[in-house]
Amino acid sequence: MDVGELLSFQPGKPNLKRRGDDRDESDVLDGVKAKRERSRGKEQQKVENTSSLTEEQQLEIAKMMEQEPVGPSLDDAALRKMILNFEKKVFRNQEMRIKFADQPEKFMDSELELNDAIQELHVIATIPEMYHHLVELNAVKSFIQLVSHENVDISIAVVDLLQELTDVDILTENEEDAGILIDALLEEQVVATLITNLERLDDNVKEEANGMHNTLGITENILELAPDSCAEVAQQNLMQWLLKKLKPKSCRSLLGDSDGIDALLQQLAANFERGRTSTYEPDAQTISTFREKKQSRFSALKVMNHAVTGPNAVDNCMKFIEILGLRNIFPLFMKTPKKQKKGPSEMEHEEHICAIIAALLRNCSGTHRQRLVGKFQETDHAKVDRLIELHFKYTERARLREGDIIDDNQEDDYYMRRLDAGLFTLQLVDFIILELCCNSGINSIRDRVMKLLNMKEVSHSIRGIVREYAGSIGDANSEEEGEQERVNLMELVEKAQELVGLFVQSMFHKDDPFFFLFFFARCSNPILHRRVRDLLYANGNASCLIYL
Repeated sequence: MDVGELLSFQPGKPNLKRRGDDRDESDVLDGVKAKRERSRGKEQQKVENTSSLTEEQQLEIAKMMEQEPVGPSLDDAALRKMILNFEKKVFRNQEMRIKFADQPEKFMDSELELNDAIQELHVIATIPEMYHHLVELNAVKSFIQLVSHENVDISIAVVDLLQELTDVDILTENEEDAGILIDALLEEQVVATLITNLERLDDNVKEEANGMHNTLGITENILELAPDSCAEVAQQNLMQWLLKKLKPKSCRSLLGDSDGIDALLQQLAANFERGRTSTYEPDAQTISTFREKKQSRFSALKVMNHAVTGPNAVDNCMKFIEILGLRNIFPLFMKTPKKQKKGPSEMEHEEHICAIIAALLRNCSGTHRQRLVGKFQETDHAKVDRLIELHFKYTERARLREGDIIDDNQEDDYYMRRLDAGLFTLQLVDFIILELCCNSGINSIRDRVMKLLNMKEVSHSIRGIVREYAGSIGDANSEEEGEQERVNLMELVEKAQELVGLFVQSMFHKDDPFFFLFFFARCSNPILHRRVRDLLYANGNASCLIYL
């Protein structure tokens, strides 16, 4: 049975028949069933006898019935007595089940009495102004406990009672007392208990299908009477159960035929629009997802990337560090998660990770920035080594190859292909490198970067990549912010150019220029070569230029 059939199902009254131990319990129930059949036969005979009366006799009987005095209504004392009797039956059944756990024939009578007590309570559904007695005498707690009763028939009977007690047509007549009952049910997490109970019900059994239908009815009634509780109810495993029931293809087709897809899309659109205007702050739960090997990890990275680069970037970056985000992001930086069958690629992971680190360097200051920069000094500058590794990796992927561009008309197309190959990640990595070398104030990081760059026999220009990055920055948040970002990047490029000269000068030995020449003999950076020539001329060693 799928969700559509459950929602359209018309339940009958539950039959108290315990599954399991059929041999013992059936003997007990046979007498009860026989008595009910005899009573039903007598009632049917009365009806047949009545049908044989003349019209005048029937009118006379109807008149006598109208003149019959109405019995006394249920007052507070009688109601409290009924509830206390119910509690007494609950306690009696628990006691007998514990005492005769392996002898169901001895506690079956107590369950029949308990079922009768539950059926008597249905009368309360007609007088919602007395619902407060159910709360005051803790009957609501007993109802929730009985939902998980070992005997499924008792559980179904209680669910049927709760469905009547929460009927919308009755409760709307007395909203104040209805609110007392609904609040008490929500406080006891009734939905969570009901959903847990659904797991043991079989929708192929008529009585249990009744219980499933009534369970959904209770949930629907609560949401209609207390719409503010939707989020709370959804968190009590209701959504998981509904999604599980929607897995069969027939259910998905039913959802489409009943315009359910349109309703879901409208809800998603409303949430998306609300999300565009709202601001997100980093939280520990999202950050802890970084270490979980689940598909939600990549979604958490995307959300965090948006948070630290959006309108409240400065505050969010500070909070990210305060809630120990660094210890969760850098393990992913050092070792990119492997691509799963239907998951994101390694390049997508590295793009978001580098974007978060770049945003932290751009927006953090004070002790927060010190904590961030200090991470790159740990373990003998292992994270600096990883930066340079990513630089060379994406330089190779996005570099300009001979013959790639034939004329100027293809330049835009080629730039887009470079972006697809990882150019944006390369720009972020090179920005991080320049920021650490120029603005961190830590010489060991700068020396490590220069040493690693000059060990490679490849042509590269970090400054050129960052300059290109500055030229491609748009005005995402505002025109002023975009212009300021471009200015900051160009200043960083100028600092990097000065830094190259300072590095060369610090490595130059006036008394032993051949040592310096040997160090740079395999360097392919034209800027370093030009700076070396200038220093050799300035120090009277122009004759050494032959070695360059």
